[in-house]
Amino acid sequence: MDYTQLGRTGLKVSRLVLGTMNFGPLTDEPDAHAIMDAALDAGVNFFDTANTYGQGENKGRTEEIIGTWFAQGGGRRDKTVLATKVYGNMAAEGDAWPNHDRLSAVNIRRAVDASLRRLGTDRIDLYQFHHIDRNTPWDEIWQAMDVLVQQGKVLYVGSSNFPGWNIARANEAAARRGSLGLVSEQCLYNLAERRAEMEVIPAAEVYGLGVIPWSPLQSGLLGGVLRKQEEGRRSASGRAAAILADPDQRARIQAYEDLCDKHGVRPGEATLAWLLTRPGVTGPIIGPRTQEHLDSALRAVALELPREFLDGVDAIFPGPGPAPEAFAW
Repeated sequence: MDYTQLGRTGLKVSRLVLGTMNFGPLTDEPDAHAIMDAALDAGVNFFDTANTYGQGENKGRTEEIIGTWFAQGGGRRDKTVLATKVYGNMAAEGDAWPNHDRLSAVNIRRAVDASLRRLGTDRIDLYQFHHIDRNTPWDEIWQAMDVLVQQGKVLYVGSSNFPGWNIARANEAAARRGSLGLVSEQCLYNLAERRAEMEVIPAAEVYGLGVIPWSPLQSGLLGGVLRKQEEGRRSASGRAAAILADPDQRARIQAYEDLCDKHGVRPGEATLAWLLTRPGVTGPIIGPRTQEHLDSALRAVALELPREFLDGVDAIFPGPGPAPEAFAW
C-alpha cells in the first residue's frame, strides 16, 4: 500500500479509503469485520463512515459495527485513521425536534458524543461536515470544533460536498481564529463526473485540503457495467440506470469499456487508478461489499496507466476545464 499525507497535515493515510456505508444495510456484521480486517492487513489505514450510515431506523448502525470491530483489540483502533461525519438528523422517525441536525454548536456537541459512544473510542481522527449549513455562522461552528479539539475528542476537521467558495469561506474564518481549519474535502469526483475540477479541487489545493473522492465508480457505472449486463451478472439501477438511459452517455461508457479492453485493464480498477493520478487527490473511497471487491480495489494502487490510455480517457470524458475559462473567456 502507498501512503500520502492528508492535505497540509502531517497525518499519513493510505491511497485508498475504506468506505463503510454498506456495512449494516448490505453487508452483515461478521462480513464487515472480515472486510475491515482484510483492508487493515493490506495496509489500508483510512476508514470513512458517517453518523447517519445504517439508513432509516438503523441510523448509527454502521458506526456500531465499526465499534464492535475496534473492541476486538489487536491494535485495530490505533492502526486506523477514523473519519466520520456530522450534519444529518439522527432522531428516530416522528421524533425529530429542532436542533437535531446540521452544524449548530448544540448539534455538534450532541452528535460527536453519540458517535464516540457508537464507535467505542475516545477520539475521531477526522470529523467531517457532511454538508454546508447555510444558517449557522462559521464563528459558531469553529468555536464548537475548537472545543472538541481542545478536549481531544476530534483531531482534524474536514468537509464533504462543499463548493469551492465555501471551502474558502470556512478556512478564512478559521484563520481569523487561529484554528487549523478544514484539512480535507470529500466530493463526488470520477471519470463521468468531473465538475469538481472547475473550482472545488483548485480551492482544496490552494488551502491545503486533501481531496477524497466519493462514488469513484459512479454507482457502478464505471466498473464494467455493460459487460456485466451482457454476462447476466448485474443490472444497472439508480443513478447508473438513469445515465445509461441516455444514448450518448451509454455510448461513452461503451467507448470506455472498449478502451479498457484494448489496454487489458479492468474498468473499475482503471477508474480508481485514474483518480490516483489526479492532482490533489488523497485517495478515493472504495465501498466493498465482498472480499472480491476489496481485492479488485487493492490492485488499482499498483496499476500504472500508459499515456495513451490517459489521453483516450480524456477524449471520452473531457473535463470541464478550470473556472472561469470553463464558462467565460
